[in-house]
Amino acid sequence: MASSNSIVLAFFLLATLIATSRANFNNDFAITWGDGRAKILNNGDDLTLSLDKSSGSGFQSTNEYLFGKIDMQLKLVPGNSAGTVTAYYLSSMGPTHDEIDFEFLGNVSGQPYTLHTNVFAQGKGNREKQFHLWFDPTKDFHTYSILWNPQRIVFLVDGTPIREHKNMESKGIPFPKNQPMRIYSSLWNAEDWATQGGRVKTDWAQAPFTASYRNFKADACVWASGSSSCGSGSVPKSGSEWLTQELDSASLERMRWAQKNYMVYNYCADLPRFPEGLPAECTATS
Repeated sequence: MASSNSIVLAFFLLATLIATSRANFNNDFAITWGDGRAKILNNGDDLTLSLDKSSGSGFQSTNEYLFGKIDMQLKLVPGNSAGTVTAYYLSSMGPTHDEIDFEFLGNVSGQPYTLHTNVFAQGKGNREKQFHLWFDPTKDFHTYSILWNPQRIVFLVDGTPIREHKNMESKGIPFPKNQPMRIYSSLWNAEDWATQGGRVKTDWAQAPFTASYRNFKADACVWASGSSSCGSGSVPKSGSEWLTQELDSASLERMRWAQKNYMVYNYCADLPRFPEGLPAECTATS
């Protein structure tokens, strides 16, 4: 039988491994702008972004990723947040960049937030789908996730998929799969378009506006020095099954529920916007 000292030592080593593997804002992110309006708190467990009339604020990940399952918990700006945008997204750099967007468009008190999603491939976006949420995102933290693998991009809210964007390169449609991306987030003033198309402006008497972040997690392929931590061929290792993950029947049903009840804009249904025909992915089948 192991001695009590051995058991205590083993438990201590296990606890140390867990502690060092836990994501930490001090280690995983850098504040990039805002002149002190962004703050990392509680020894790296929490982060806040603030916006006032002079400036917003933002941060970015220290790592670049090429595919991953990214989770972040956010609590959005409460009250009258009209005109503000809290953006949380993955992006590469340059004119032909790829990007996967969550943007939370502020609201007048008593009205719902608009969750704006978009996918850019090789510098081209215009793939917006917007949702209202089935909860108040300012009252508590909720988990917003991006599943990105070579076959698909899935947007999830508290584990519920709300949108899937499939790889249709076989149909000649670009898909983000060659450019590593960092995680970015910012809180900024977009009163010219964010709330009711810009009709409702920011009420600066409510400033400073603050959004809060915690519990970041990245099960992801880290890109460094021209190579991926997942190796070549995107062959899943144990614990990285997300690299080939698909939506099962229960997840597809849950996504249909979210889209039927909470999707308020779908670019693939906006015929007046595309008089020469809907984007190719709207009519193609994978």
